[in-house]
Amino acid sequence: MGVFQLIISDYKKYKKYGGNFISILFFTQGFWAILQYRVANFVSKFKIPVLKHLCQFFCLIWQKGIELLTGVSIPSSASIGHSFYIGHFGGIIINANVIIGNNCNISQGVTIGVSGLNENRGVPKIGNNVYLGANCVVAGDISVGDNVIVSACSLVTRDVESGSVVMGVPAVKISTKGSNGYI
Repeated sequence: MGVFQLIISDYKKYKKYGGNFISILFFTQGFWAILQYRVANFVSKFKIPVLKHLCQFFCLIWQKGIELLTGVSIPSSASIGHSFYIGHFGGIIINANVIIGNNCNISQGVTIGVSGLNENRGVPKIGNNVYLGANCVVAGDISVGDNVIVSACSLVTRDVESGSVVMGVPAVKISTKGSNGYI
């Protein structure tokens, strides 16, 4: 998908949850953060070095402004699929090497980051149709399967199989209902 198709898919996801053009574009901090990420990620693929570095400099300044305004940090090198939704702004940290699938939702206070020692050190790979609840942490060289719900205030440091609902510190599987119909 191209950058414009990705932005449109994100916009449609916000619209699905009840926003209109004015409220999404001017008053929705989560959309601001994902829009900035999409543009910066697109710029990082430029082939002309001088143009690439100049545009990356401006995108970095824009990213820092978005971080200050919204409390959402999404580096341009992260990989995020289409239809990404940030339900509430504030306290969201996404590691630069994270891979997030399509049609995912995250709430406020979520951290997706690095953890582990030596050969176990790494960042998560998040599948498609995943919901990450408020204040959860997903960290380490792990995989979170498709159609997963991570409940609020959970700590995920081990693989989560597709279709699971996990909860707790450390997170344990409490259901196999998954996110179908939830996102």
